[in-house]
Amino acid sequence: MKTVLIKEDILSRNNERARDVRALLQKKKIFYVNLMSSPGAGKTTLLTRLIPALGDPLRVGVIEADIDSDRDAVAVERATGARTIQMHTGGACHITCQMSLEALEALGTDGLDVIFLENIGNLVCPAEFDTGANMNLVLLSVPEGDDKPLKYPLMFEVASAVAVTKLDVAPIFDFDRARAEKNVRLRNPDARVFFLCAKTGEGVAELAEAIRAGIRDAKR
Repeated sequence: MKTVLIKEDILSRNNERARDVRALLQKKKIFYVNLMSSPGAGKTTLLTRLIPALGDPLRVGVIEADIDSDRDAVAVERATGARTIQMHTGGACHITCQMSLEALEALGTDGLDVIFLENIGNLVCPAEFDTGANMNLVLLSVPEGDDKPLKYPLMFEVASAVAVTKLDVAPIFDFDRARAEKNVRLRNPDARVFFLCAKTGEGVAELAEAIRAGIRDAKR
């Protein structure tokens, strides 16, 4: 019982902080995207394709969260020219809203239209913590299997959108697109589902348009 109470208290404080983050970003008219997936699903590669697809004159910021290393931040900045910072979590398997706020302050929000947070690769813990983002974009890669929404329900329940990635290797795996979408819908009937391949560019334009629509809404 004590463990449950402590967890509830932590989440309550986190949710209060999330409201502060949303108020800050709403004031600055910035669209904030929390990108989540298991390790290796292709978050960084997708960003290197998605950011250029958003087109000019949008100004983009990226927060790369990792337990260690700055490889992803370097890769995204080099490929896209986006304003990018690396956040090390000190071993934590998720990003809290306080960490999100500190990263936003370190990145600098002035002059930006959209900010992407590449969360820690994990299908469990990140789903529990609201980061203050406007959109939770969850990646499901073909090699993981089309049953992941059934095995990791909360991650797909909190998703605003789901991007099924690595379509180029679908012929190699027993992956059924219709079944994957059905499983997402069982957890979250309101989430938009995109099928894409960052390597070939297939489907990236559709996701980019959804992000641009969010940016337009944030500007109103």
